[in-house]
Amino acid sequence: MDFTLAPEEKLIQQTVRDFVRRELMPLEGDVLRNEREGRPGLEPEQLRALQTKARDLGFWGINTPEEYGGANLGSVATCLTLIELGRTFVPFSFGGSADNILYACNDEQKHRYLLPTIEGTRRSCFALTEPGAGSDAGNIRMSAVKDGHEWVLNGEKIFITNGNEADFTMVFAVTDKEAGPHGGITCFLVDREMGWRSERIATMGAWDPAALIFEDVRVPEENVLGEVGHGFDTAMQWIGAARWAIPARAVGACERMMEMSIDHAKNRVTFGQPLADRQAIQWMIADSAVEIEATKWITLRAAWLADRGQDNRHQAAMAKLYGANMANCVVDRMLQIHGGMGYTRELPIERWYREMRVFRIFDGTDEIQRFIIARNLFKGHVKVGEWAE
Repeated sequence: MDFTLAPEEKLIQQTVRDFVRRELMPLEGDVLRNEREGRPGLEPEQLRALQTKARDLGFWGINTPEEYGGANLGSVATCLTLIELGRTFVPFSFGGSADNILYACNDEQKHRYLLPTIEGTRRSCFALTEPGAGSDAGNIRMSAVKDGHEWVLNGEKIFITNGNEADFTMVFAVTDKEAGPHGGITCFLVDREMGWRSERIATMGAWDPAALIFEDVRVPEENVLGEVGHGFDTAMQWIGAARWAIPARAVGACERMMEMSIDHAKNRVTFGQPLADRQAIQWMIADSAVEIEATKWITLRAAWLADRGQDNRHQAAMAKLYGANMANCVVDRMLQIHGGMGYTRELPIERWYREMRVFRIFDGTDEIQRFIIARNLFKGHVKVGEWAE
């Protein structure tokens, strides 16, 4: 058993870490000011300029197949990359990527949606959640009724990431009400110009999702993604791919906050001694270090299973559950170590505090992850103590 990173993985990790320190961390003050003034953390032009710099380093389409111009680094390398990107709250992502389900497009759809998204000239959003269907995704009510060569969509989606900025959406609607749970759901590729609109939802964090409203939006039948009635499986492919990405980013953010807190504890003197000499502070640091390390290896194993072509859903559910809760515990401790300054907006910790609360909700709540893990064990899909072959 060897936990050493391969030389190319070490190079990827160090290159991204250097990029984050050199290009992104210096922008953190600007991002905080922009967000306080109600503006985007990064303007689109800034993001494109940063993505171009990253592309010059070879970081373009990090998980995109080579046939589409990507690097196709694999899940472990992508996980390492997300850990490093998590060390800053600057809202940056490498260019050249597209949602995994867009690869299910037919040839004509790829030219209209997939390829422009990879190149960055189009922007998508994934629209499944509804006001009455969050964790119970199979309970969606948006309807799609066939009318000649078109489908007519009516309904509302909510908490949609990138919904305010996207020019097209991958939206899921019921096309057969008699099909039963998880059946009769179809995915559609719907351009904004076809008539749907978005409304911003203000949250306690920097993430402002959207509500998408569809009122008699007519969609050509050639815009069905995949097969009619098989959209639920498509949706689950998208959700599953995101679950180990969240704890990966959490690891990076918590490592950064740990570094800040260790430095603060060494330098902050109370009653004649630095905070670092106080057992209460030492235990906060020790517990956090253990929890971060545990999350890192649970998450990397989920990515490793994906690279081997094995079913990683159980491991990814554990990574999402443990990592999301770890992040909330650690950020609370790190804010406590910084005392009153941690609570102010002079430091980024309060921002992480607000942002990380949603980790336990989106892309599968804590309760859903526990349900999945317990179900797998009770039904025997996973055996206690069993190792991946």
